[in-house]
Amino acid sequence: MSGNGLDSQAEMLTGSIWIEASRPKTLSAAVAPVLVGTAAASAFSAWRFLAALVVALAVQVGVNYANDYFDGVRGVDTEDRVGPRRTVASGLVSPTRMRSAMLVAFGVAALAGLALSAVAGWWLVAVGLACFLAALGYSGGSRPYASSGLGEAFVFVFFGLVATMGSAFVQDERISPVVAVAAVPVGMLAVAILVANNLRDIETDANAGKRTLAVRLGDRGTRIFFVALVVGPFVFVPVVAVAAGSPWPLVALLALVLAPVPARAAWGGAKGRTLIPVLAGAARLQISFGLLLAAGLLLA
Repeated sequence: MSGNGLDSQAEMLTGSIWIEASRPKTLSAAVAPVLVGTAAASAFSAWRFLAALVVALAVQVGVNYANDYFDGVRGVDTEDRVGPRRTVASGLVSPTRMRSAMLVAFGVAALAGLALSAVAGWWLVAVGLACFLAALGYSGGSRPYASSGLGEAFVFVFFGLVATMGSAFVQDERISPVVAVAAVPVGMLAVAILVANNLRDIETDANAGKRTLAVRLGDRGTRIFFVALVVGPFVFVPVVAVAAGSPWPLVALLALVLAPVPARAAWGGAKGRTLIPVLAGAARLQISFGLLLAAGLLLA
C-alpha cells in the first residue's frame, strides 16, 4: 500500500477526515443563531438549548457533507479548486460513505428536532422537513438552487431567520419582535461566510457550469456584496437595542473591530488561496458578534 493510501486510511480511522469534511470554519453559522435566539427568549431550558444546538450543528454538517457528495459525483469539484479539499472529489471518501454520513447527520438533527417538537409544538416537524428538503436541494436534485444563485437566500432564511427565531421559540413558544430583528444581522453574517467561499471559487464554479450568485454578480460585484454583508449587521444593532428597550445589545458593536480584516482583504482584490483567510475572518466575526449580542440580550 502506498504512503498516501496509508495516510488516508489513518485519517479515516481517527475520524479526522470527517471533521475536515464537516468544514469546522463554517460551523459558526450554526452556533451563533442558537446563542442569539436563546438569549432573546424570556425563559430558559438547558436541554432545549442543547437540543436546538444539536439540530443546528447537525444540519450544518449535513449540508456540508451533502455539498461534498453532490459536487463530487457531479464533477463540479476539480483539481483546479483552490479551497479546502473535498473528500469525495479527491478520492479520500467514497460517494456511498459520504452519502451515508450525510444521512446520519440529518438523522441526528431529526431526532433532536422531534424531541423539541414534542414539547414546543408538532408543527415544528413541518419546519424541520422544510429545512431538510432545502438542505438537500441546495446542491442535490436535478436543479440544485446553489447553482442557480439562490444559495445565499437559503442561508439567510434557514441559518438566519429560522435558526434564530426557532431557538427562541423552543424556549418561549412564541416569537418576540426582539428576536425577529436580531435574526437579520445573524443571517447576514452567515451569508457573508458563503459569499467568501463563493468569491474564492468564482472561476472554477463558472468553468463547471455552477452559476452561483458570485458568478452572476461577477468578481467586483461579489466583493461589494461581501463588504455590505460584513458591515451591514452593525446597522441593525441599535434597532435590536430599541426593540429590547435596553442599551445592552449595543455591546455587539465591539465586534466591529474584527470586520476590517476580511472586508479589506476582499475589497483589496485578494484572489485564490489568499481568499481562504477571508472565510475564516467572516466566521470569527459572526461567532464574536453572536456571543456579544447574546450577552447584551441576556443583560437586557
